[in-house]
Amino acid sequence: MNKFQSILAFIFVLSFVAVSQSTKAQADALSIEGLIQLKRVGALGMSEDGKSVLYQTSQFNLKEDEKTIKYYSVPINGGTAKSLKSIGDLVPDKAVSPDGAMKIVVEDVKVNKVYGADYYKDGAKSNVHIYDELNYRHWDTWEDGAYSHLFIQPNVDRIEKGSKIDLMEGEPHDCPQKPFGGEEDYLWSPDSKRVLYVTKKNHGTEYTKSTNSDIYEYNLESKETKNLTESNPGYDTQPAFSKDGVLAFCRMKRDGYESDKNDIIVKLSRGEANLTKGWDGTVYGFIWSNDGKKIYFNAPVEGTVQLFEIEVPTTIKSKVQPRQITKGQFDVNGVVGHHKETMVVSRRDMNHAPELYAVDLKTGKMTQITHANDDYYNSIAMGKIEPRMTKTTDGKDMLSWVIYPPGFDPSKKYPTILYCQGGPQGALSQFYSYRWNFQLMAANGYIIIAPNRRGMPGWGVEWNEQISKDYGGQNMKDYLAAIDDIAKEPYVDTDRLGCIGASYGGYSVFYLAAIHNKRFKTFISHDGIFNWRSMYGTTEELFFLNWDLGGPYWDKSNAAAQKTYNEFNPINMVDKWDTPIMIIQGGLDFRVPIGQGLEAFQAAQVQGIKSRLIYFPEENHWVLNNQNSLMWQREFYRWLKETL
Repeated sequence: MNKFQSILAFIFVLSFVAVSQSTKAQADALSIEGLIQLKRVGALGMSEDGKSVLYQTSQFNLKEDEKTIKYYSVPINGGTAKSLKSIGDLVPDKAVSPDGAMKIVVEDVKVNKVYGADYYKDGAKSNVHIYDELNYRHWDTWEDGAYSHLFIQPNVDRIEKGSKIDLMEGEPHDCPQKPFGGEEDYLWSPDSKRVLYVTKKNHGTEYTKSTNSDIYEYNLESKETKNLTESNPGYDTQPAFSKDGVLAFCRMKRDGYESDKNDIIVKLSRGEANLTKGWDGTVYGFIWSNDGKKIYFNAPVEGTVQLFEIEVPTTIKSKVQPRQITKGQFDVNGVVGHHKETMVVSRRDMNHAPELYAVDLKTGKMTQITHANDDYYNSIAMGKIEPRMTKTTDGKDMLSWVIYPPGFDPSKKYPTILYCQGGPQGALSQFYSYRWNFQLMAANGYIIIAPNRRGMPGWGVEWNEQISKDYGGQNMKDYLAAIDDIAKEPYVDTDRLGCIGASYGGYSVFYLAAIHNKRFKTFISHDGIFNWRSMYGTTEELFFLNWDLGGPYWDKSNAAAQKTYNEFNPINMVDKWDTPIMIIQGGLDFRVPIGQGLEAFQAAQVQGIKSRLIYFPEENHWVLNNQNSLMWQREFYRWLKETL
């Protein structure tokens, strides 16, 4: 039995158990309204004695159009959760120094002129933005000349004038980093004498072309700032101290490559040790063990995300290898904290939203300790989820997740949907999405196949990196191999195949629409790239396109880039479209700007192809508003009902 057969056999046993537990005689399945109104569990931290975990649930009520947040505490060894009025001081405030004397405050500071009123005293009522360089907008927000800065001040209710210190005074840089940075971007040293923070000290056009974030150290006594990671040109992130003051952080080596292998670095007395250098994987996040001898982290592995541990060496020459602690058909999507030999993690799978679990660090055994949505899940029927291995066109083994409708009957025929993952280098693991929810698709009578095609982490660095500069190449063959393989099954209705995806998955839809050779009856693309030339001219993070495409479209000497802009460009193949397509676009999506969706819709309409445009003026690359999410889901299934 080879490696992949072993994986398949192991996961199949787990999926069989899950299926046997869910074959209750239940009338209902997951509904759109039920999905949107699920309770969402978020860990807030461990209690001071480490024996309990504090968490919150948030739940949206569609009828009342409001969200309710509640707080709880539950022992990590199980038991009934205790309701709390508030968290208060139960969770340590990371902004407060360990000695309690000082605290960090985040404030936006106006640094650069942008508006007409910034330049002209009589322009107060004007509405104009003036830019001399790039990074004029990012994600979903236009640059206004203000930057998030860290301030240190006494930890008292009222402070004296002049006692607040801006660690980044006058700098056009952000900490926390925008748009997604948070508390993980700064921390106090255990002795309360230093503040470490993460920022990318590039500006303007250079900011858009680089991923070079660094970890800086501000010394409260000398008032000097030092770059701790100056020698590394790529990402340096997630700094964390052990109880003894040893610093660890995550690092990607190559500038401009946002999906580079992410390693754990530890600063030892004689230099830096890369703990995961010799491991063929990439790290998501980590925490120190309480005794400072180990580091625990989660990472994608073979279509899932699991918990690992690794010893911290005493010298930089020592070689260590991670040990995988958990195994199973689920994602460990967050590591919270531990007490003795019990770790608290957040866990999810394609049938269940995240809940908190206790993990026995010796055996890997997991025990569910929060049960926010048990009552709802027990009231509905769920479909089974199975792994399926397919031989790709170049002879590799590729895993796909196959999700079946509740009450699946192999003697019947079902419409089947190929799901194309975004990223393009995001893991297709056991995630639970409130938009692309596979269980909801299955509940509506569809089989879904979701392949771990080329470009995904969890299958080694080579598999992960292959997709760069080959967007229309092997991974497209992987997609077609997956749908062709499952189409051999007698329960798949080959006259009713669909293809869906968002972002890079949306690009995949546009591309496959030209080369599918009449396999599919319908397509759905959300915020997909349609025209690489206009994409390069309007997107806001050029480092991504420079790395994955090879550079700008006008560089005729770059063969890799020219192949993408010509051979791998959907706009150059749109004359081959012949299948109904729905296009969804966010008005505030600056990553894949609005022109991409509009160009695609217009091309389909002019050619007389049945098509529909779903436009969300106030949504970015995602759909975050719950009412908008309701509309998204209803239009998604209305289109499938019409065309599949």
